[in-house]
Amino acid sequence: MTAGITLTDRTHGTTAEHELAALQREHGRPLFALLLRLSDGDRQRAEDLLQETLVRAWQHPEALRADDFDSVRPWLLTVARRLAIDARRARQARPPEVGDAVLENARVCADHAERATAALDVREAVKTLTPEHREVLVLVYFQGASVAEAAATLGIPPGTVKSRAYYALRALRRVLPGYTADLR
Repeated sequence: MTAGITLTDRTHGTTAEHELAALQREHGRPLFALLLRLSDGDRQRAEDLLQETLVRAWQHPEALRADDFDSVRPWLLTVARRLAIDARRARQARPPEVGDAVLENARVCADHAERATAALDVREAVKTLTPEHREVLVLVYFQGASVAEAAATLGIPPGTVKSRAYYALRALRRVLPGYTADLR
């Protein structure tokens, strides 16, 4: 809209529908372009902000009086920019939304009680192993020694360390059937 058009409905003091439509036709594209940039390319958000900008124009027809300035576009651009800034601040103040797909793929973490129970189960299962198998498991899996380091510590060949570790884990799988997936 340019100078010379009044945007008020004489009976209700609001912007008339046909004048608001003319306002959108004349200024809608530049407003949308600005809002699309300010919305990081999110078309839906830009459309929502454009609609809110036009609602503000409808609510405040006095701000659009043509005799105050040559064009209403600067006022509309300012309102649109401020709405976009407010929307961005509101999004940043809230925690990010998480979709269903993210929740379905999220790892389920056991609570402290479950971890403590599992640790007790594993300790009891390790006690059922032969001393040779237990030594290898403790060195390789619990203390983080390499096969070569465990072989040097125990004074046995590396192949024997690997063999004992294999058979120890196999025995644990039989004793701890509920933990099979964790021991592979």
